[in-house]
Amino acid sequence: MSNSQPAGFDAKALADGLYSLRAAGRTQATAEFATPQDLTAAMDAQQALASREGATSNAWKVAMSPDQHAVVAPLHPYVETARDAELPYLPGMKFEVEIAVRLGRSLPVKAGLYSREEILDAISEAYLGAELLSSAIEESGKLSFPLYVADRIGNRGYALGPVVPKSLIDTVGEVELKVVQGSTSIYQGPAKHPVGDVLAWLLAYANDRSRPANSLETGMVITTGALSGAMPLPGSGKVEVLLAGEYALNVALVA
Repeated sequence: MSNSQPAGFDAKALADGLYSLRAAGRTQATAEFATPQDLTAAMDAQQALASREGATSNAWKVAMSPDQHAVVAPLHPYVETARDAELPYLPGMKFEVEIAVRLGRSLPVKAGLYSREEILDAISEAYLGAELLSSAIEESGKLSFPLYVADRIGNRGYALGPVVPKSLIDTVGEVELKVVQGSTSIYQGPAKHPVGDVLAWLLAYANDRSRPANSLETGMVITTGALSGAMPLPGSGKVEVLLAGEYALNVALVA
């Protein structure tokens, strides 16, 4: 990431604007924002927004920019549960089922590159998780990905569910995923990560030498990307997730 700040860009002002829109459940077109021109400026605004929202958990999402640069954002609100969770609902919100991992040891920035095997070995547990998505930006990240990064990459909540076998990290593409809300089937089919490997974006982030030195520390939870795409929801209510026929997570979305 560049260390330069775009001329005239005010990260705190952007964060304040995003916070107000999010709090009111409103959106604004990309053209109406003073947009960050690089990911460094975007992360400054993201950190200010997370502070305004009171995001304090050591849980993060990792994603990939259109130019293949790994990016992260804090998960908030965040709950850990063996089976049932409750999170706030917003009209138009989307739902993603994901595999999350907890680091059993830190992955400091280093001169060389981490291998996938090293990342896998550093993971102490894997979990079934669910992410809620809703952006304050009308176009989400389609017109300005740095602006979307500032908006916490669209995160509006996360439920970390039950522990699943760590082997699912490698085999999740071979199992079925079911998502139901009331009598409505939201998704039924194979679990499939966008790039085929749930560790791909975490590996890319671990190998980003410009990331903060303390960005991947022992105990941190990282969610790794959707297994089902971003699914539109018909409204509030309980969403039931079943992975591989036995790992379940229920998320009550409260309007």
